[in-house]
Amino acid sequence: MTAPVVAVVGGGQLARMMAPPATALGLHLRVLVEDPTSSAAQVVVDAPVGAASDEVAIERLVVGADALTFEHEHVPNALLDRLEAAGTSVQPRAAALVHAQDKIVMRTRLTELGIPCPRWVPLTAPADLDAFLAGGSAVVKTSRGGYDGKGVRVVRSSDEVSDWFSAVADSTGVPLLAEEKVPFTRELAVLVARSPSGEVRTWPVVESVQRDGVCAEVIAPAPDLDAVTREQAVDVATRIAKGLGVTGVLAVELFEVPGLDGSPTVLVNELAMRPHNSGHWTIDGAVTSQFEQHLRAVLDLPLGDTTPTATWTVMANVLGSALADPAEALASLDPTVKVHLYGKEVRAGRKLGHVNVSGDDLADVRARAVAAAAILRGEPV
Repeated sequence: MTAPVVAVVGGGQLARMMAPPATALGLHLRVLVEDPTSSAAQVVVDAPVGAASDEVAIERLVVGADALTFEHEHVPNALLDRLEAAGTSVQPRAAALVHAQDKIVMRTRLTELGIPCPRWVPLTAPADLDAFLAGGSAVVKTSRGGYDGKGVRVVRSSDEVSDWFSAVADSTGVPLLAEEKVPFTRELAVLVARSPSGEVRTWPVVESVQRDGVCAEVIAPAPDLDAVTREQAVDVATRIAKGLGVTGVLAVELFEVPGLDGSPTVLVNELAMRPHNSGHWTIDGAVTSQFEQHLRAVLDLPLGDTTPTATWTVMANVLGSALADPAEALASLDPTVKVHLYGKEVRAGRKLGHVNVSGDDLADVRARAVAAAAILRGEPV
């Protein structure tokens, strides 16, 4: 019997982490990598080289594939439409993926669905932003291409994004939008998986801790989250998955904010239609990881159990401009720490890997995760 083939665009760490569950499920993983030394190319045998914007390379990638999926959203949407019309199973479909590619499209559709979002407005000129600011501050975003804090500025005047407006005017930039600067108490995230046949599974709501616009830690489940807010967060994520027709894993990043009556409520910040940093804890902390679930979902296989396997799991990212020798670092690590290194070239601020630690005492689990990430960065603890 021939193994089902899943084609993936993008050869970074997300595709790399799909390899173990693909092997366990008896699937054939084929990944379009940017270069032969990329993270995924180091562990995936079938790894043709090509850019995510290379339409010929993607057309070759899908020959004989049972499903095409992605580890990032930066793919030509028009090509995906053509592939779908020719019979390729694109998961998520182009009509859904565009909401993760374009923030204006996303905000427009979520508003239509009645999903709670920060107040927002598309920007056509500096005067639009000045009117939105009304003497205060706001978050200005590029509608496409931003991630990990890139393409985002907090401003008090349109002068602070004059270069972006100039780029839009001469067609070298992308449209902009402004959002209110939300006075949030913390950031939450919900992962939901949905199959083409409509089966839906969610994992527990988590808290994400950001530093300099990059996720540093994820705590699963989110501590001290009241039941009403938890149910609201899961409901919002599920409504988005169904309303946008998402297949595969969807990450919904949320702001927890005080409601009008003072009780907590949530607003949607960002969407990602793929496995996501907020779900890396599931590799060691849930019955079914987000990577296995994504593969199951895009092939329309029965979805796996998402129950946590421990009271608490904390994921800490290994961020920085240095990486300790793995052999030496492992010798000094707590043996209960689960280490995941991505084989990426060291660069300042880059996500080089992550660790997961599980247990019954949150303070202890978190301290051990943070210490382990520091050891892997070569820092004294």
